[in-house]
Amino acid sequence: MKIKVSKENIGNIDTDALVVNLFEGDKKPAGATGEVDKLLDGTISQLIQEDEITGKKNEVTLIHTLNKMPASRVMVVGLGEKAKFSSEVLRQVMGTAARRLRSVNVKRIASIAHGAGIGGMEATVSAQTIAEGALLGLYKFDKYKTLLNNRSSIDELAIVEQDDSKISLLKAGVNKGQIVAEATNFARDLGNEPANILTPTELANRAEKMAKRVGLEYESLDRKQMEKLGMGALLAVAAGSNRPPKFIILKYIGDPRNEDNNLALCGKGITFDSGGISIKPAEGMGAMKGDMAGGASVIGAMMAIAQIKPKINVMGIVPATENMSGGSAFHPGDVVRTMLGKTFEIISTDAEGRMVLADALSYAIEHKQKRLVDVATLTGAASVALGNLAAAIMGNDQSLINHIIYAGENSGERFWQLPMWEEYREQIVSDIADIKNSGGRAAGTIAGGYFIQEFTEGVPWAHLDIAALARTDRERGYTVKGHTGFPVRTLVRLAENLASVK
Repeated sequence: MKIKVSKENIGNIDTDALVVNLFEGDKKPAGATGEVDKLLDGTISQLIQEDEITGKKNEVTLIHTLNKMPASRVMVVGLGEKAKFSSEVLRQVMGTAARRLRSVNVKRIASIAHGAGIGGMEATVSAQTIAEGALLGLYKFDKYKTLLNNRSSIDELAIVEQDDSKISLLKAGVNKGQIVAEATNFARDLGNEPANILTPTELANRAEKMAKRVGLEYESLDRKQMEKLGMGALLAVAAGSNRPPKFIILKYIGDPRNEDNNLALCGKGITFDSGGISIKPAEGMGAMKGDMAGGASVIGAMMAIAQIKPKINVMGIVPATENMSGGSAFHPGDVVRTMLGKTFEIISTDAEGRMVLADALSYAIEHKQKRLVDVATLTGAASVALGNLAAAIMGNDQSLINHIIYAGENSGERFWQLPMWEEYREQIVSDIADIKNSGGRAAGTIAGGYFIQEFTEGVPWAHLDIAALARTDRERGYTVKGHTGFPVRTLVRLAENLASVK
């Protein structure tokens, strides 16, 4: 879909559908909505009086103009309570609106810059959010469907504005919104691919093609190189699969004169997780094709970072493998030595994500990364604790944690910090090795984080357990069924925010 900014009077624009808005509680349309209401001889006002239009969040009302104006239809979207209006509300509303318009075969949409007037939102933010909401809401993964005779799509979205002073700001916002949304959808694609297609090798291939397209440095380590580096944890997980593991490295150099101004993003890349010998229940195992969602989000974030170009150096690391129960698979009771030389006892082969991240963080430390963030669909316990409304976050550096939570708040992605009191470490103490890879059911998310912390060497670090938000079974706002691309937007915003820290 092409997104553009158009300097035009809304009453003159020729489009299939013009999107205007109303706040909840407003009894008379004002601003652009008021102008359109006059052209429609008070139709919007009448529908408000009849309580058909209420302005409630995500409400959409489609009105045919019957040649009273060049636009064929007008859609009035509800923005909810004015006091609660935010970029996240607008993002959700635009996703809902775009999908509704696609369902009635609309090809061209025009929209006012919602919130940039009486809503008090900056023009750049409004445009970025509109672009994100529409592109994310229209996402589809149907490449394997063969019976799509009437594949509908929206070809164009124009943001209409008359004020000359806002045009350049709106264009900048559209550009950034499109970059971030396309990167998020790229991560969604990776998560939605079946495991027989998206093997570790194919994941590496797609990362390489993307890197060439946007100008990232790319490298991929094979099994022999991993053996030479002593990546015993990753290699143990990979042992049960006949598909070779890959260690994907993406580099963005945004501050070449200051090598220490850096950030490492490490994403779990398990392209299929059977649980290994500690095998998972058959029900729902198909969803384990998406156990590489953390890795997908890192790859997507790197794609956007390369185009936005913040003044910071960012390394993206994705240890990619399957976790299978073949004849050479690792066993419960085994002891594994990691790249850092630490040993751990295998309690569960289904606690493999923290194992591959141990070597990923070790690699980042070896390459002098000063801030570490890992992203993983690590524990079902995170879903039990927080449901599907927030991801768990923990770490050893409160400043970094705060930066991530703040970046998430500004991106519409929520995080909730869990404690890391010293007593929790007792859960991962082993009788025969330095630590063990599972601490049991109690505080499972925290125990997983504590295991990973053992491989940070005191470097500022934050752990994001995204198990509850990586995919969804329902459609809501700009989120569609399948993989969500969470938390690409947060990671991009984090890199931007850290770039401005002196």
